[in-house]
Amino acid sequence: MKIALASDHAGFELKERIKEFLTDHQVIDFGPVNLDSMDYPDTGFKSAEAVSNGDCERGILICGSGLGMSIVANKVPGIRAALCQTKQFAELSRRHNDSNILILSGRFISEYLAKEIMDVWFNTEFEGGRHQKRLDKISDYEKEK
Repeated sequence: MKIALASDHAGFELKERIKEFLTDHQVIDFGPVNLDSMDYPDTGFKSAEAVSNGDCERGILICGSGLGMSIVANKVPGIRAALCQTKQFAELSRRHNDSNILILSGRFISEYLAKEIMDVWFNTEFEGGRHQKRLDKISDYEKEK
């Protein structure tokens, strides 16, 4: 699977550490390349657009709290980004919402928990059914705007 990966300076260290977990995937790293202060929209929009336009199948975005990247990613049409701080949230984000971008918090979860969350997120399938109807409503709204 081709994965768009990005962070801001606050998520940089976690981004670099979780690359080791993503060795079964082709990772496109949208930056940053160091700890220098930068603005999360600069990397967040580029990576979310790569998922939206089909260049990448899914994405993982990391900032300090996860909130900024969540806001940025969900502005891009076709993106269903989910801020997950537990394995249960990761599972539900895939089963019920077919999330295509996982948002992680660089300052509030450990590397170990991030890897567990990613494992659940990558290995949980979308249930469809009644949940698809809801996603269709979101998609229809995006098309109207």
